[in-house]
Amino acid sequence: MSIKNNRNQALVDKLIQLKEQRNAVILAHNYQLGEVQDIADFVGDSLGLSQKAAETETEVIVFCGVHFMAETASILCPDKIVLLPEVNAGCPMANMVTVEKLKEKKQKYGHPYVVCYVNSTAEVKAESDVCCTSANAVKIVKGLDQTRKVLFIPDQYLGHYVSGQAGKEIILWPGYCPTHLRILPQDILRLRKEHPQAKVIVHPECRPEVISLADEVQSTEGMCRYAKTTENNEIIVGTELGIIHRLRKENPGKRFLSASEQAICPNMKLITLEKVVWSLKEMQHQIKVPARIANRARKAVDRMLELR
Repeated sequence: MSIKNNRNQALVDKLIQLKEQRNAVILAHNYQLGEVQDIADFVGDSLGLSQKAAETETEVIVFCGVHFMAETASILCPDKIVLLPEVNAGCPMANMVTVEKLKEKKQKYGHPYVVCYVNSTAEVKAESDVCCTSANAVKIVKGLDQTRKVLFIPDQYLGHYVSGQAGKEIILWPGYCPTHLRILPQDILRLRKEHPQAKVIVHPECRPEVISLADEVQSTEGMCRYAKTTENNEIIVGTELGIIHRLRKENPGKRFLSASEQAICPNMKLITLEKVVWSLKEMQHQIKVPARIANRARKAVDRMLELR
């Protein structure tokens, strides 16, 4: 066994011991490093993981993702300790909308109905009417009062996709995911030429020009379901590279190609196996959303769960 494998096994053994001591559950987002996904109790999207955590009887949640995801877990699990192994793991798109700017925009458009993508801070969720995920955004918007204006925050590309699918004009916030923006139409066209039998699945955070070239537009969990059920054995995947690890692990007989080797989220790669062990050992970094914000943000999340 290599030195690296020996080191990793020692870390895994330590982690198992700490999990039992702390009565903890480990959650890993689909974009995390493979070594982090492999030691997680649950791997999935941000909201689904928080809901899983709420269902467990553990006292501690170690959220291997980015800051807003740990906040969502805190909102849904107020009585649990939520740990983020890397405090600097943020989300550029979530930072593209602030409460102050949101209030200005609401005033400008006569207080429209604010649909807030879960990729946002707790403070912004608290200023919103309803949350959504990339999986249920279309359904959420379709279910709203069609006579009222809708402001979609913070992802303009997901909002653009939702607008077309729901058949409703939407006020778009000028935010975006830098990682998905790196996936270009020429990437898809090149791979289609090289792999003519492959199906193309892309995330709705991608550019409209990329979405128009896809066979399927899916959230990360939707991609995982599609991969399991499709008879096609070759799939081009248009989202952050981390999901390829899970797709290959769950579908060993199929081939998965990343739409772009540039589609890497550096923030998602900040958490390592060592940091997860350290986080549980030191009980750091604890993420706690103040009750006055959490209660209001929870209302927006609960409305989503009622509508979907």
